[in-house]
Amino acid sequence: MASAAAASSSSAYSNSPCAACKFLRRKCLPDCIFAPYFPPEEPQKFANVHKIFGASNVSKLLNEVLPHQREDAVNSLAYEAEARLKDPVYGCVGAISVLQRQVIRLQKELDATNAHLIRFAYTTSNNNHNNSNSSTDDSMMNGGGYSSGGGYYGNYNGGGNYSSWSGGMN
Repeated sequence: MASAAAASSSSAYSNSPCAACKFLRRKCLPDCIFAPYFPPEEPQKFANVHKIFGASNVSKLLNEVLPHQREDAVNSLAYEAEARLKDPVYGCVGAISVLQRQVIRLQKELDATNAHLIRFAYTTSNNNHNNSNSSTDDSMMNGGGYSSGGGYYGNYNGGGNYSSWSGGMN
């Protein structure tokens, strides 16, 4: 069964060499360390990694890393290589720094907005409380309060009398 898998993987690589072997102009063998991570459809990925780190260093690194971690290692190398080509001095650290400053700026903006919302809610709450007190005071002055025996407890029948009490004091 293992030989069938090796035969199928070797046939896959014999038709089209991986991007690394094609770039290095060498035959792509069935046990090529680069083949699983640098497919022929992504030649620029290996070209960038090779330009920054060198094929020999990448090969050594992949052989030292556990097989289940190799894909992550290659993705990290590819990301760093692309970042180094864009920014030779800082690489991906420059991008991380820009993003960290943006997070700090947005956090300050969020804190300021939250403080503004709290002030607005407090002001609105105080205004509503003051308005409800003045409207209660107005209704008390105009005979609409509890002491008038009026509209809070019964139904007005139109003749000046309240009937069919739905609650309150009897």
